[in-house]
Amino acid sequence: MNADEIAAGRARWQARYDAARKRDADFTTLSGATVQPVYGPPEGTAYPGFERIGWPGEFPYTRGLHPTGYRGRAWTIRQFAGFGNAQQTNERYKMILGAGGGGLSVAFDMPTLMGRDSDDPQALGEVGHCGVAVDTAADMEALFDGIDLAGVTTSMTISGPAVPVFCMYLVAAERQGVDPSRLDGTLQTDIFKEYIAQKEWLFDPEPHLRLIGDLMEYCAAEIPRYKPLSVSGYHIREAGSTAAQELAYTLADGFGYVELGLSRGLDVNVFAPGLSFFFDAHLDFFEEIAKFRAARRIWARWLRDVYGATSEKALWLRFHTQTAGVSLTAQQPVNNVVRTAVEALAAVLGGTNSLHTNALDETLALPTDESAEIALRTQQVLMEEIGVTNVADPLGGSWYVEALTDAIEAEAEEIFARIRQLGGDGPHRIGPMTSGILRGIEDGWFTGHIAESAFVYQQALEKGDKKIVGVNCHTGTVAKELEILRISHEVELEQRRVLAGRKAARDDAAVTAAVTRMIEVSRTGGNMIPPMLDAVRAEATLGEICDALRAEWGTYREPPRF
Repeated sequence: MNADEIAAGRARWQARYDAARKRDADFTTLSGATVQPVYGPPEGTAYPGFERIGWPGEFPYTRGLHPTGYRGRAWTIRQFAGFGNAQQTNERYKMILGAGGGGLSVAFDMPTLMGRDSDDPQALGEVGHCGVAVDTAADMEALFDGIDLAGVTTSMTISGPAVPVFCMYLVAAERQGVDPSRLDGTLQTDIFKEYIAQKEWLFDPEPHLRLIGDLMEYCAAEIPRYKPLSVSGYHIREAGSTAAQELAYTLADGFGYVELGLSRGLDVNVFAPGLSFFFDAHLDFFEEIAKFRAARRIWARWLRDVYGATSEKALWLRFHTQTAGVSLTAQQPVNNVVRTAVEALAAVLGGTNSLHTNALDETLALPTDESAEIALRTQQVLMEEIGVTNVADPLGGSWYVEALTDAIEAEAEEIFARIRQLGGDGPHRIGPMTSGILRGIEDGWFTGHIAESAFVYQQALEKGDKKIVGVNCHTGTVAKELEILRISHEVELEQRRVLAGRKAARDDAAVTAAVTRMIEVSRTGGNMIPPMLDAVRAEATLGEICDALRAEWGTYREPPRF
């Protein structure tokens, strides 16, 4: 790019920066020196390839979505929390919000994640242990008791039974008197990553995609601020993928959901802004920063050039980040505070829109109040004390970071091409990327490549080529054993007792009629969200709704592979 083009870009950025709202904050260094809100090539100089870097708030968004960076708005502190019953988790949410958290993120227990009620035999011993138990809309009401759902953004990390759980959230909002059109937040819903990595599915891919398409249509029409899909790379990375694989598989899944929306006749400029992303922030500091920058650039280019988006918001890749759970160690767990801080800093320097920081004891148990506070304060130290909010994309133009960004992007593009090849030449019922994803799931292509990457890394650890402090080096310690949070068996007994009382008090005929109507709609081309909402309003349980769908659609079993 020549000097005149760079100068014109800087002028465009300056005009947008001047017109944008900025936070009332001190943007000087600790020593009081003034810093510019963005830095670029020296005036009057050319910079070959600068169009791939650009200016914040301008295509291809390598340097961020907004001209102000974090001067306009800092990232949302969104701590992931859930344990025991709804009342216990509600107390933790109020603690997080009271201590400065900016949004909520719901962790559900394993029975809920699998669409099972707390009194299901398969739920025995699991209720409330890895998240909060939610059986009915009444649990969702208790979960957000005293929390204005119109005034806080809420993320829910659940995919298989995401749609009925979301219906419970909508009904809880109705019972608060909140207009659902005012709700804001994110539902994970991403079923592709379940088949690729996490394994929490209910049905075959096709019925899941039916439900997701219905949800996209419903939210676009009725709840425009809410994002019905958070395309997740986090679980892909936690399963053992490389950074480039995480990026490529996640964006490919995102392209698949774009194709799903287009196949439904939806306007990409309307539904694409409702797609958000969820990435892992791992320990290789600069590689992670490059991954985030490449993600924005790839998404913007594909949405514009491949899928025909024309509005700016449709080109924006908005993403939440969670620090790497797989990097935490049971040995010398206090070291996890350092790991988490470094990972969080990488996410911030990569321009994350919201962030969860893991607690030091999460490799052993659910976080205690003290460890949860340390995790929260880690973000607040980064936000308030170290100056990273002063300058947009401060590493932009670094030879190392730009080279890494280009390399990860190139590797991702190679993976996209291979996925599309898996789908063949067509015709494609939904789209070519979707066909490739479905074939890759069926053939074990994704799981095979992730397993190979995990194996290579494990070999490097066992040989000592890669180091983990406290595990394969520097193993001596004076640290004492941690006090950890333990979930009492009484939680499960109480949840089952409460659920039995709710079932006894409701109108069973109304529940049966509503669930039957939902199944009838599933056999047509109608949208399933309204009848599912009616079932939830009648106090149908999550298990009853999911069991009815299992009876209609069957269940998915992963093919054996050797």
